[in-house]
Amino acid sequence: MTLTLDNRSQNKESSLTQALRQIQQLNCKIQELEQQHLSYVQKQQNLISAIAEICVSPMQEIEALRILIYRGEAACRQYLRSVLVKQRKNS
Repeated sequence: MTLTLDNRSQNKESSLTQALRQIQQLNCKIQELEQQHLSYVQKQQNLISAIAEICVSPMQEIEALRILIYRGEAACRQYLRSVLVKQRKNS
């Protein structure tokens, strides 16, 4: 009987240890995702500032934001580069 109780106790302990390890892994993953999110938000804020700085008309700003939302950061940066090139040609 003592052997059975010890065995159950060890099983419970190993289950708890395993659960604790899984919780720690999840916490690490949550921290990693939070850091990635903060980085993403910072990039978006920088890009929005660039849109406000580069675009000379409200229509350009709207187009840049629309591209950012629907096509992503890379496409928006490409659009902003094309706006800068047009501005330099007109200058």
